[in-house]
Amino acid sequence: MRAHRVTSNMAVGCPSALPTLLFFVPLLLWLVDPTLGYKPVIMVHGLFDSSASFKQLVEFINESHPGTNISVIDLFDHKASLQPLWKQVMGFREAIYPIMQNAGSEGVHLLCYSQGGLICRGLLETIPDHNVDTFISLSSPQMGQYGDPHHHDMYINVSDFLAPINSERPEPNTTEWRQNFLRLRKLVLIGGPSDGVITPWESSHFAFFDENEKVVEMQEQQVYEDDTFGLRTLDKRGGISVYSVPGVVHTMWHSNKTVYKECIEKWLT
Repeated sequence: MRAHRVTSNMAVGCPSALPTLLFFVPLLLWLVDPTLGYKPVIMVHGLFDSSASFKQLVEFINESHPGTNISVIDLFDHKASLQPLWKQVMGFREAIYPIMQNAGSEGVHLLCYSQGGLICRGLLETIPDHNVDTFISLSSPQMGQYGDPHHHDMYINVSDFLAPINSERPEPNTTEWRQNFLRLRKLVLIGGPSDGVITPWESSHFAFFDENEKVVEMQEQQVYEDDTFGLRTLDKRGGISVYSVPGVVHTMWHSNKTVYKECIEKWLT
């Protein structure tokens, strides 16, 4: 895992010309259309939010990677974001899967904010032929939100979304979901101590409280140690980058240019 701390004349038919031709054609194509190298980006919003919240982030991407195909999914906006997460996963899947198919072997990037990050992990685990290259989880409570570490067994038994996608209890689809998750090439985890909403804020990095309310880092979490859904495997192959950014409150992650330049831009190629 990589952790980052951000501070605020050619003759036709001439055989000897063939290697030169093979070199220059891709170069000329790139010069004509530099967007050929940019994978499509799909965005999923958070709780009580909507697609409109990504306006600034879309502008940042268009500035640095002009011509990028950006799809901001307009589903389950505002109060509708309170609907059951599995229902939202299925709804977003119906909207996103055709975009994935159109991208083909090129693949896509997922950029998902807050609750949207959990929905996107549900998508990654339940779509067996997804082609997501990079999943950027932007201040998303990947290990839970306002959880009670004193009643962990109760959480395991009653959680109908987080515990299953974490494979914290026996599930019939555990093996398949793990294989699906590991189709991912890169996981980027972004969060920071000034968030003010995600509790603990380190949940955005797959950390959480223990029974003494001490934050236990990702590598010491049981889901990591047991590799229940592939997190450790992804990390060991160099597939996880973690960013800790101070001074950013929860509602500003997707409009902060420093966050974009330092934590996001490089992954959207």
